[in-house]
Amino acid sequence: MIALPFTFLDWKPLVKHTTILAAALAGALSMTSLAMAQEITVTHAQGETTLPGVPSKVLVQDWATFDNLTALGVPVAGVPTGNTPSYLAGAVAADALQLGSLFEPDFEGIAASESDVYFVSARSAAAYPTAKDILPTVDMSLADNSDIIGGIKGNLTRLGEIFGLEAKATELNAALDAKVAEAKAAAEGKGNALVLVTNAGNVGVYGPDSRVAWIHNQVGIPSAMADVEDGDHGGDGVSFEFILETNPDWLFVVDRDAGVGTGGNAAAMALLDNELVNQTTAAKEGHVVYLDPQPAYITMHGYQGVMQLLDQVIAGLNS
Repeated sequence: MIALPFTFLDWKPLVKHTTILAAALAGALSMTSLAMAQEITVTHAQGETTLPGVPSKVLVQDWATFDNLTALGVPVAGVPTGNTPSYLAGAVAADALQLGSLFEPDFEGIAASESDVYFVSARSAAAYPTAKDILPTVDMSLADNSDIIGGIKGNLTRLGEIFGLEAKATELNAALDAKVAEAKAAAEGKGNALVLVTNAGNVGVYGPDSRVAWIHNQVGIPSAMADVEDGDHGGDGVSFEFILETNPDWLFVVDRDAGVGTGGNAAAMALLDNELVNQTTAAKEGHVVYLDPQPAYITMHGYQGVMQLLDQVIAGLNS
């Protein structure tokens, strides 16, 4: 008979130790799962929202937040219906839920989606009181436009904390700071500017409290117009005579019609190509920069959009 190295009884300790090891491993995995599912309390523009853990299915009623989430690499399951900025269109999933317009969410669809979190902001902020009773809702609206760059960085940081992507958020914020510094250096000594918005044949001025206020407040280009009242989407209405009288060194132009519709800046270019505007220093020196209207008017506070706009400002100032 061949002697076996172990008897049946010899395996018992091994079985016992294996069972203990399996139990310990299961416990460790359970603790990890609990850690991953720890509640997250988010302080935002309309209060506090508690999430049961890192969200998996995400709904967004605001293109700036969609911009920021895609920059962080977070997939989005539901998006606004319409007004999709062309620079973000490729990031929208083919099967993304359509959640209604920026102003009128589809609450029935939102409720039926059984999602983990719903982000509103700016135009959709009024949906918060209703949405918060349907599913965890976070308002990503900025407090004001005086520090748009700081607001974007704050939102990236908040989203990074929600999704466990703090390192990525820090990386994006550093890149944004560097781009602003580059634009500020390009603007040094280049004079003042008017930021114009064209809207259905009318012209207005955007100032230090507008949706592109970072041109003045963070990049540091002084406004050629004092005391701009630009709370309206059409800016502070002005005439062509006023533009000539103010005679800015630079003109930065946002075509609202193109922003909410399709196409480039053709309407704004045609409107401003007139005898009075062409006499300004900005026009004579070729210092007229037509900003991409979709990130300037629709997303406004989106990381990728503002980075593109900053690149346009830098290119214009260095031309």
